[in-house]
Amino acid sequence: MRFSTLVKDKRTALNLTQRQFAQVLKLGKSGERTIRRWEAGESEPAQTQVIIDAIMRIDPKPPYSQKDKASFDFSYIDLFAGIGGFHLAFSGAKGKCLFASEWDKYCQIQYSQNFGMVPYGDITQIESSEIPDHDVLVAGFPCQPFSIAGVSKKKSLGRATGFLDKSQGTLFFDVARIIRAKRPKAFMLENVKNLLSHDDGKTWEIIKGTLESDLNYTIFYKVLDGDGFVPQHRERIVIVGFDNERYGPGVSFDFDIKYPRKRAALKDILETENIDRYTLSDKLWSYLQNYAAKHKARGNGFGFGMPDLEGSSRTLSARYYKDGSEILIRQDGKNPRKLSPRECARLQGYPDEYRIVVSDTQAYKQFGNSVVVPLMTQVAKLINKKIKELEAAK
Repeated sequence: MRFSTLVKDKRTALNLTQRQFAQVLKLGKSGERTIRRWEAGESEPAQTQVIIDAIMRIDPKPPYSQKDKASFDFSYIDLFAGIGGFHLAFSGAKGKCLFASEWDKYCQIQYSQNFGMVPYGDITQIESSEIPDHDVLVAGFPCQPFSIAGVSKKKSLGRATGFLDKSQGTLFFDVARIIRAKRPKAFMLENVKNLLSHDDGKTWEIIKGTLESDLNYTIFYKVLDGDGFVPQHRERIVIVGFDNERYGPGVSFDFDIKYPRKRAALKDILETENIDRYTLSDKLWSYLQNYAAKHKARGNGFGFGMPDLEGSSRTLSARYYKDGSEILIRQDGKNPRKLSPRECARLQGYPDEYRIVVSDTQAYKQFGNSVVVPLMTQVAKLINKKIKELEAAK
């Protein structure tokens, strides 16, 4: 088979654009043009067999599609699904995903390429009757209205935050709408830890009251840090609820998280090949140093982060694509560099088999908005265990 035909046939089988296929093969900024030229027969790579081997190793089937005849302990739905961090976690706890919703088209592409299902769009436009019955509702509802960074930015622009943010803050009530209609056995919600203190605690009181008094669920919540599972300080509030109408009000639950004995180190997630293009330009590096010096002189803590490779990093954010300033990697004899998208995936605990098919910019945004997968897998297993106990006691 001609090389050009092999490339095109494989890309078509994967249902990828030329740009997306270039991302999978890690061909860099000019990757789309390279794929186009390969398919047109205008050129071939210097190491043709190496590329052929890489292409042949790609399975057309999404790596995490769930088998129809596989056995599952429970069913769940994945709201505000992003790129599937919760899907990996709850499927890893023997759950069957029946429905997913995510409005961002680039996240939809990433989700479908890895799980074999395209998430439905805007949840506000989906009737509860269209959503299948399920055991567990999972939702990482948008955190920007409540996050420290999100609140600061919106206030500087004169915009509303929290529930007054009509575009995102009220999406919690769509979660509540679906819980009310479908009455799952349990739910798990996730957000930034600032949710507890936003608007002097008033936001949290509304959420807590809605879940407990209006919906009649017993809830448990705790701020959990992904550090230990991954080399990243990432604190998030996790809210777990169980249906009082099904189990009564006496349910108990403990966030008995088992952290690994050996803590992950930042050096463990780093790549060694094809990383030069993530090195900061002289102009950007000079800007970041001057910016940090200016704020240090004012007594502020703003600036770039260059963590110890034996330890953990700051929290990866969705703005990482801009300059990478919160997590920079030292390099001998040259400017520091940003993490690669694959390193960002690893920093969130995504396995290397997870496909990255979008641009670097989109990938940085996606992983910055995602969750620490192994930590959430632990929570999912605890929920599964508790449901089994409650069902057995009925």
